[in-house]
Amino acid sequence: MKPIYVAIDTPDIARAKLLAKAVAPLAGGIKLGLEFFAHNGRAGVLELAETGLPIFLDLKLHDIPNTVAKAIHALSPLTPSVLTVHAAGGRAMMEDAKAAAPTGTKVVAVTVLTSLDARDLGATGISGDPQHQVERLADLAREAGLDGIVCSGNELASVRKAWGDGFFVVPGIRPADSAIGDQKRVMTPRAALDAGASILVIGRPITAAPDPAAALRAISGTL
Repeated sequence: MKPIYVAIDTPDIARAKLLAKAVAPLAGGIKLGLEFFAHNGRAGVLELAETGLPIFLDLKLHDIPNTVAKAIHALSPLTPSVLTVHAAGGRAMMEDAKAAAPTGTKVVAVTVLTSLDARDLGATGISGDPQHQVERLADLAREAGLDGIVCSGNELASVRKAWGDGFFVVPGIRPADSAIGDQKRVMTPRAALDAGASILVIGRPITAAPDPAAALRAISGTL
């Protein structure tokens, strides 16, 4: 399996299609998030699906259980390969999200955003470091019957020990020579795979490169 999902975070569907076409030969799939979905909706996702690449729909749903379940039903006829919800929504919300998802869609829970560190968590009233919070939320997601979680590579080895068959999505991936931007908990692609990542989500190091296909090829060559 090709482990890299390219994050195409743009409202411009023409640019999104060009990027998808450029990375198609080496990408495992493409990730479409809030920026793309807010502008293009279901129709835009269906257009990108025509590339033949698996779609990771990164909506990070977080609401009461009934609302999240209805939102997932409302996505029909979309059948993403991966769909995200926030683990902080609680066990009942995650259970309902999984029950509402199409057959074959992996529902994964976002634990702690890679843009946050211990100080950021403390400001929201969460004690402890990101490692402990990720472990707590990973246990909750597993108990809720989800397929896996989203976490940084820094917490991956620990949670994989407790969830051997989990599906682990790792964002915040940065090649050794790449700027980290607004990310705080980052890891190189090779290190994240060695730690047990199922898929890697990489955006700007590829999509902001002068030649996205060449950038993806170079990163893939390190794996």
